[in-house]
Amino acid sequence: MGGRSESDEAYVLDLCDEYLGEVAQRQHRFDWLRGDPDADGRRVKLPVDGYWPRRKLVVEYRERQHDEAVPFFDKPDRLTVSGVHRGEQRARYDARRDTEIPAHKLRLAIVRPDDLGAGARGRLHRRDRQADLVAIGALLAPVLEAWPGDEDRVVDAFRTWLTDAGWTVVPPTDPYTDLEAERDGERIIAEAKGHTSQPGIDADIAYGQLLRRMTAPGVCVRYALVVPSSGLSHALRVPEHVRARLGIAVYEVTADGTVTSHGT
Repeated sequence: MGGRSESDEAYVLDLCDEYLGEVAQRQHRFDWLRGDPDADGRRVKLPVDGYWPRRKLVVEYRERQHDEAVPFFDKPDRLTVSGVHRGEQRARYDARRDTEIPAHKLRLAIVRPDDLGAGARGRLHRRDRQADLVAIGALLAPVLEAWPGDEDRVVDAFRTWLTDAGWTVVPPTDPYTDLEAERDGERIIAEAKGHTSQPGIDADIAYGQLLRRMTAPGVCVRYALVVPSSGLSHALRVPEHVRARLGIAVYEVTADGTVTSHGT
């Protein structure tokens, strides 16, 4: 097998570069995406295969060992810093990427060998560049084109609603928070989601984001999950009494920008 530059991963990222018309940052590491702590408490930054900052896009190429047991890669007789063998650690870290990348407002596309007509062993020996470029486009286009900018629309509508209700928008305590505002000694911390193809997953991620923001408990802080009408039923899957205990209100933004509160 050749080096990384000749690997299937490099071939897939080359195709992505060609389709997007720009070059990825390969093996990029975000400060917020880290592995489990080692014996000294250190957590290394986990790499992503390809990152296009202008597109806010991450592409992961997941070979066979990411989806099935492969003893050569899993090393089942050796434990990692996570206390499990490499195969279990890989699955854990893949799940972490799947959660954390969208949570940090980035698009995520996952490419697998079968998407490009891999052989029986999962290798891309055929490498029909034109056909593979078409396949890559079919995978990336929905990720890039799914309702672009709708989260900004939702945030803008909620900002206007808050201002009209006498709230003052302030710089967020956490830089990844969508919106914070103050009024009469109270603070509201809001997470917003736009119209996407996976509203249920987006709502679950938003609840997790709000839970992480709950670092200053008190009656003077309230939390808001702001969603378009298409995401409302998914946001309301968390029972009202649970949302009330957590101090999370759900707000709906309709197509015409009207904001409606749903509980708490």
